[in-house]
Amino acid sequence: MTALICPEPKALCYSRRDVPRPAPGEALLRVLAVGICGTDIHAWAGNQPFFSYPRVLGHEVCGEIVETGDNVTEFRPGQRVALIPYLACGTCPACAGGKPNCCERISVIGVHQDGAFCEFISVPVSNLLPVGDLNPEAAALLEPFAISAHAVRRAALRPGQAVLVSGAGPIGLGVAAIADADGAQVVVSDTSAERRAHVTQVLGLPALNPMDAAFQAHLRGALGGLLPETVIDATGSPQAMNGAVTLIRHGGSVVFVGLHKGMLEIADPEFHKREATVMGSRNATREDFANVSALMAAGTLHPGIMLTHHFQFSTLAEEFDTRVIGNRALIKGIVRF
Repeated sequence: MTALICPEPKALCYSRRDVPRPAPGEALLRVLAVGICGTDIHAWAGNQPFFSYPRVLGHEVCGEIVETGDNVTEFRPGQRVALIPYLACGTCPACAGGKPNCCERISVIGVHQDGAFCEFISVPVSNLLPVGDLNPEAAALLEPFAISAHAVRRAALRPGQAVLVSGAGPIGLGVAAIADADGAQVVVSDTSAERRAHVTQVLGLPALNPMDAAFQAHLRGALGGLLPETVIDATGSPQAMNGAVTLIRHGGSVVFVGLHKGMLEIADPEFHKREATVMGSRNATREDFANVSALMAAGTLHPGIMLTHHFQFSTLAEEFDTRVIGNRALIKGIVRF
């Protein structure tokens, strides 16, 4: 089979490998569609903190089962599935506490071990989600939508709660759509005029420019004169993350779902006078995937919320620098096989 390898930052190359054989408890998937994630882009650029080289990228996966290993009874060849790419140890305190998404020894397929930028991949069946006849592209997007759903769940939003979603990339768009579906009062901010237009056109939500000198005034204007109770930051930008506490009302909270490779500096007086809550959101759980599957089935979530570009696996290596990295219009890309 052909695999696309990232041997070092800013390099991709194709390689021939043997098709893997499924071990007991595993299934061999023929890859149908893989999403290109910000993690993949940061790994290519050398800016992903949980990463080592060489690596086969790709963790937003839809595949068809080709073969199953021993002791597999709940899946069959020909079945279409999505991948939950987080392999947890099951025994650490986080896992024991019901938080396998932040397992102390977590291994994420496509990050800590080789992923699905290849024609076949063998994975544990415990990490598969049957998707019926769901379109492969939609099934591949269950994972980024689940990341968004987990961040919204971390925020514990109430109907009517005022929320600022900072960043209109794929995760921010998913957060905004899910928070809106939960009945929150949602405003989105992004520095890109094109992405703000996308928010308005696709989600029907107000979208503001955080670089505008009157940003806070516009934010208050969109929320009845008040600051938001919660900021969910999906930017991964240290500037945005450092300033997030100043955008919440007193008693409010900040959820960081975007990841920055470096230190954060939050002004302690601003943090303390608000009695603020600041929390991280990492990965997702099967509960989040189930929630997203239900929202997709209901039509609340759909690929058009984030999907803007398509790529062919056979030409991705030569196009990655220009059509992915250098493409300012790209929000979410899907690789077809």
